[in-house]
Amino acid sequence: MAKNELKETLLEKHYYENCPGCKVDQRKQLQQGLPIKELLSIWTIVLCTALPISSLFPFLYFMIRDFHIAKREEDIGYYAGYVGSSFMLGRALTSFFWGLVADRYGRKPVIILGTSAVVIFNTLFGLSTNFWMAICTRFLLGSLNGLLGPIKAYASEVFSENYQALGLSTVSTSWGIGLIIGPALGGFLAQPTEKFPALFSSTSVFGRFPYFLPCLTISVFALVVTIASFWLPLLKLTAAEDKETLHMHNIKSVPCDDLYGNLEAASCGSEGDKKEHKERESTSIGSLVTNWPLMSSILVYCVFSLHDMAYTEGRKLAEYLACQGVLPLSSFQFEVLSRSVRVYDESNYLVQEN
Repeated sequence: MAKNELKETLLEKHYYENCPGCKVDQRKQLQQGLPIKELLSIWTIVLCTALPISSLFPFLYFMIRDFHIAKREEDIGYYAGYVGSSFMLGRALTSFFWGLVADRYGRKPVIILGTSAVVIFNTLFGLSTNFWMAICTRFLLGSLNGLLGPIKAYASEVFSENYQALGLSTVSTSWGIGLIIGPALGGFLAQPTEKFPALFSSTSVFGRFPYFLPCLTISVFALVVTIASFWLPLLKLTAAEDKETLHMHNIKSVPCDDLYGNLEAASCGSEGDKKEHKERESTSIGSLVTNWPLMSSILVYCVFSLHDMAYTEGRKLAEYLACQGVLPLSSFQFEVLSRSVRVYDESNYLVQEN
């Protein structure tokens, strides 16, 4: 009898009254059925982030040409590369920082800041009047839009174990859809005064800024997502309390919170354990760097991402040059090349996600 009671005590999960993470765990245990609201919430947030990444590629060549910074037509691709890569440069420099912020202060502030950055800087990019303004707005957009990592962590936290794989696959699916819809919007809505003269006058703001309409459309969508993020069900547990998924326990009052804590309850408050905890914290970053399976996966992901972005940006320029007769390729040859690279691109995307 005593052994059974001890076993139940050790296996019992302790929840803290004022801990938002524990409240999320309790909610996940009570979760029944497919979490449609949470899936739609994550889907729209990731879609809002993915749209501005590739929406500029269809009209980037013409935007650089209109800036009159390239002295020769052959140099347009050189300057277009800087504009296209500035977003990813800013994102690469700040993604680790936003991950730390999300772990320390919660996922929701990073999510709202990322969608707000799309509203502001994607709009300013559409209003760019020179090359350096386009570079700066894209760089700031990438620097402040670091929610892809936090939203994946958030998806794994708000779903029960039965639906965690579905939540993470929702992130990947929405990301891929955004990379498809983005170029379609950019190519269809760019230069509206030439395509739709009956709707857009050449003297209007869309005549002065011919690439503003696709950016404005994405920014309006991002604004709706930003406002809705304050009331999304996965970001708010109750109507009265604005909560996050992070566990915030008062270590002094209650030393342990799970099975491991119960097993070590007799020594959790000792000085030796505190010293060991500090040593683990100090060596955590070093252990990540020396983890070869992890670092090799990151390197492979970087190589595939390099090929992916190089093809995504270079393909649009190659299509235009082939149409102008600059590239010595027939339409059939270019279509075969384009389809073969597209197959590689799709397989590349699957490898990255897996």
